[in-house]
Amino acid sequence: MLDLTYELPKPKVISGAKHDWELVIGMEVHAQVSSNAKLFSGASTKFGAEPNSNVSFVDAAMPGMLPVINDYCIEQAVRTGLGLKAEINLWSAFDRKNYFYPDQPAGYQISQLYHPIVGEGEVLVELGDGTARTVRVERIHMEQDAGKSIHDMDPNMSFVDLNRAGVCLMEIVSRPDIRSPEEAAAYILKLRQIMRYLGTCDGDMQNGNLRADVNVSVCLPGAYERYRETGDFGHLGTRCEIKNMNSTRFIQQAIEVEARRQIAILEAGGEVDQETRGFDPVKGETRTQRSKEEAHDYRYFPDPDLLPLEIEQDWVDQIKAGLPELPDTKKARFIADFKLSDYDASVLTADVESAAYFEAVAEGRNGKLAANWVINELFGRLKVDDKDIANCPVTPAQLGGIVELISAETISGKIAKDLFEIVYTTGGDPAQIVEERGMKQVTDTGAIEAALDQIIAANPAQVEKAKQNPKLAGWFVGQVMKATGGKANPKAVNELVAKKLA
Repeated sequence: MLDLTYELPKPKVISGAKHDWELVIGMEVHAQVSSNAKLFSGASTKFGAEPNSNVSFVDAAMPGMLPVINDYCIEQAVRTGLGLKAEINLWSAFDRKNYFYPDQPAGYQISQLYHPIVGEGEVLVELGDGTARTVRVERIHMEQDAGKSIHDMDPNMSFVDLNRAGVCLMEIVSRPDIRSPEEAAAYILKLRQIMRYLGTCDGDMQNGNLRADVNVSVCLPGAYERYRETGDFGHLGTRCEIKNMNSTRFIQQAIEVEARRQIAILEAGGEVDQETRGFDPVKGETRTQRSKEEAHDYRYFPDPDLLPLEIEQDWVDQIKAGLPELPDTKKARFIADFKLSDYDASVLTADVESAAYFEAVAEGRNGKLAANWVINELFGRLKVDDKDIANCPVTPAQLGGIVELISAETISGKIAKDLFEIVYTTGGDPAQIVEERGMKQVTDTGAIEAALDQIIAANPAQVEKAKQNPKLAGWFVGQVMKATGGKANPKAVNELVAKKLA
């Protein structure tokens, strides 16, 4: 079992000039579905293509073009919902959200306002203090992404790239259950982790494949508890939405800045206007973009070109049966099967590739020793070289071979580090390298004792000091290791030194 404490969210308290204030945060996370084709067309979703090269007549909103649903995008949304322990709606429908923007050629976006494909779910968010809290998910709906307006190529004109237009997005809408900037960052990272395990979104925030709108409000202590009791959002204060955040660091900064802005307004006797704001990380401030629209402002109505979406429970059950082991379950299994600490299990399950690598190294071997080598030696070296596990030069079989040699006491920990360096830089079979280079540790106690006797005979003054202060016995251990080229079995050396100096 995970060693975590489950409780209601603890708010971050910000001291104003007149009152203490608490943060209330909800998030709308936009996750680009991992699919080769767009939601309603066969155009490619490949990132980095030439501008306007991945655009079909449907994406460009040419007259008479009709959308056709991509079944795989539906499957990916269902898979995501199941991964978040959410209700899957067997009947859902698409609506038109009407607004003009240059990179939205149709003048509307196809979305799901009234009948989303996924209903209520939850995300378990683990925090650094050993606690875990559940953030409730209100819904997941599918919608088209817009294109991209480019304003920095010409001083007098803007350009539009429609490659992204029509790409399938999942909008994951949380309840206002997040109570601090740190929790907000942990929540989006947990969503990213789950979707990467599921294969439904690659979570690449840098390319905009995962981004968030963050709703921030402040309230007096006790107001959030009244909201949880009554369901009345009026207790939570007026929220402002910070749009299109694609960095956890900036998300945390923006929440802090926006909360303090709202507190200053309220304590001066003013009222916070519900609006959409942007975050400027250079100036460290949020700025008004537009007043907050309501649903009726977009004139939503059912899309006349798309029938309601009806799916079968048997199909949902098949998808569920094919789900991979998810992070929380895998972490609990690693702790139970390999006797790992909560921290080590968290590091190893942070992404699906690292977890698979570790499990291959640990299979049939000492799990704790394998974890130590994967986390400290391998991950440490990869970080120095700016590499990830996908292009790691050491295979699981090679690192597993090193672990086996240590467990069998064929090599010492010091020799193992030298061996790891050889394998990392030049490759090869660890056992063969040890044999060919004479790297086996000396386990012959007679040879070790002979070396120790010589050192004791040559250093009588040091012997007397060690007898008076046993802590100095380590000097003799070091001398024996030096005399044997680091090959002596450290355990045997320590035992012989203690015996000789007793």
